[in-house]
This record gives sequence, C-alpha cells and structure tokens, in this order.
Amino acid sequence: MALYESKTELWDLDINVIQPEGKGPDPATDGNSGTKPFRDVFERYIQPCLAELLGSSLFIFVGCLSVIENTEGTGRLQPALAHGLALGIVIAVLGEISGGHFNPAVSVSVFLIGGLNIILLVPYILAQMCGGMIGTGVAKVISPSMNYAKVSGAAFNTVQADTQIVPATVAEVIMTLFLTMVVCMGAVNGRTHSLLAPLCIGLTVTADILAGGAVSGACMNPAHAFGPAVVANYWSYHWIYWVGPMSGALLTASFIRYCTALIFWGLDTWLFTSLFCLVLNRLEPKLLLKDCV
Repeated sequence: MALYESKTELWDLDINVIQPEGKGPDPATDGNSGTKPFRDVFERYIQPCLAELLGSSLFIFVGCLSVIENTEGTGRLQPALAHGLALGIVIAVLGEISGGHFNPAVSVSVFLIGGLNIILLVPYILAQMCGGMIGTGVAKVISPSMNYAKVSGAAFNTVQADTQIVPATVAEVIMTLFLTMVVCMGAVNGRTHSLLAPLCIGLTVTADILAGGAVSGACMNPAHAFGPAVVANYWSYHWIYWVGPMSGALLTASFIRYCTALIFWGLDTWLFTSLFCLVLNRLEPKLLLKDCV
C-alpha cells in the first residue's frame, strides 16, 4: 500500500453514497473544498503523530507486560521474542503512515539522514514518550501487584552500581547503532530498502535483547525507559538509557552520511583504485603509479 493511499483512504468517501441524489451539497461544487486545508494538515502532521502514539503504546505495553509476566525459566527469551514480534508488527501495520519509528533514537537518526521533516521531530519524540507512559500504565493496571513490584514495574534496573555504568552505556550505544543502522538502511535508504524491513528490525531487537539484556537491559529506546520510570517512579541510572541510544543514533547518522558523501564524490572508487595500484606497484616496481591510475 502506498504512503499517500494509506493516509487518505479514510477521506475518500463518495458523497453520493452518503447523500442521496438531489440532496445535500450541489454536485457541481466540491463539497470537500472547505476541509482541504485541515485534511492536508491532518495527513502531514497529526496522523503520523497519532500513529507514533498508538504504535509506541502497543509496543511498549507488550514489552512491559512480557517482563512483568515473565515465566520462570525462560530468562530473556520471552521478553526478547515479545519485543521483537510486537515491534515488527506495529511497523508493518503503521509504518506507511508515520515511518514506524516508535523510538526517539530512531527518529533522531532518520532525521539526521534526511528521512524526517524537522517539524515532526519533536512531536514524534513527545508522542513516543506519551505512548511509553500509556503502554506502561495499562500493563500496570492489568498485572498482579506482586509481579509488578518484583520487576520494579518493568523499569530498567539492570545497572545497580557505578562499576556497571561504562559497560551498560557502551552496550546501549552499540545495540542502538545496530538497530538504527538496520532501520535507516533497510527502511529509509532508497538503494537498500527492503520489503523485509519490519521483520529485520524486529529480529534485531530480539537479537540485541538476547545478547545484551544482562549487561544493560537492552533498552535501545529512551521512550521505553521513560514510560516505566514515570509509572514506577524508578529513576536509578535512567540517564544511561538516553545517552547510550542517542549516541548510537548519532553514530549511525555519521556513518551513513560519511558513506553517502564518499559515493557522491566518487571517492570510494578513487580509494579502491589507489589501493589496487599501490599493491600492484609494490609487486611490479617498474610499473609507474601514474600509469596505473
């Protein structure tokens, strides 16, 4: 489904179906002309933010509930699968409306590579943070109080001492770098765009949680950390889950911008040719480098 179609299909209602012939607005006039400015604003700004709010709420609700109701003996497997599957589904369903970010770090990286209008950056992040609070709040309401308290309300409480700060922060940077790289290259970049992007993004989250859950909790999403922290009032080492993911997003954008600049200027071909000729010149000393280039 095309992006434009997904955003406008709610508006494409034939007035003759709603109004019997001969009644209502004059068919010779455009009955929707008065709503066109609002329609444009709604499609460009309001609808994507609502999609981010809804998607973040659903994703974080499933993620928090999987932690609160984690079955004994499954370890990180249950939260990893729940997070990955939920994220892949909401991206597949709502991605054509908002891009399917549901993560401030993803929004920042997509904005920095030119895939998001600057006007939407702050509203997206606010919508994702509100979605985090909504999802966590619903999870708290339907969960037994004993299970909720046992895991600190699904807040990220893996870091308990100052000695864990550096490993946890580095882990968050690398895991978020992995996630945002998959998003930017698999869902945003035109040359590498893949129809399997929702699946790849979900699997990346699952892999990160399985690999780094014991180090930092594998947040990769400041909104996911913010929601449980607000609802459970748990703020210990909360800053790690902003600094780490945002740093990873900045690294991703830097790598992509750098690689794009090399390709744009043809420097990738020049570097490869120069390296090839240097090796060849070392093997054949009589061959002049200028002749090779």
